[in-house]
Amino acid sequence: MILIRAIIRPDKKEVILDELSKAGFHAATVVDVVGRGKQKGITFGDVIYDEIPKSLIMLAVNDGDKDKVLEVIFRHAKTGETGAFGDGKIIVSPIDEVYTVSSGVAGL
Repeated sequence: MILIRAIIRPDKKEVILDELSKAGFHAATVVDVVGRGKQKGITFGDVIYDEIPKSLIMLAVNDGDKDKVLEVIFRHAKTGETGAFGDGKIIVSPIDEVYTVSSGVAGL
C-alpha cells in the first residue's frame, strides 16, 4: 500500500476529486493548507505573499493503483498544456499498516 499526497491549486480540487471518483478512487482526505514553493511566494509590487493557499489531497491505495491515480492528478492539476510554477507537488510514500477504526480490520 502507498500514500499519495497531492498538493495542488485550490481551484483544481473539485475536478481532481471528481475524476478520481470516476476512476474508482472514492476515499480521500482533503485539507486546505498554505505554503510556498521554489519561487518563495509571489511578489506584487512591494508586497510579498509567502503563504500561498493550496489543497492537500491524500489517498491510501494499493501499489498497483499508483500509476492510475498519478495519471488522473497530473492530467487535471496542470495549468495549461505545459503547466506552471505553483501547480503543486505529488509525494508518494509506503504504508506499513492500515486499520479501520470501527472494526479494527487491517487493510484498505
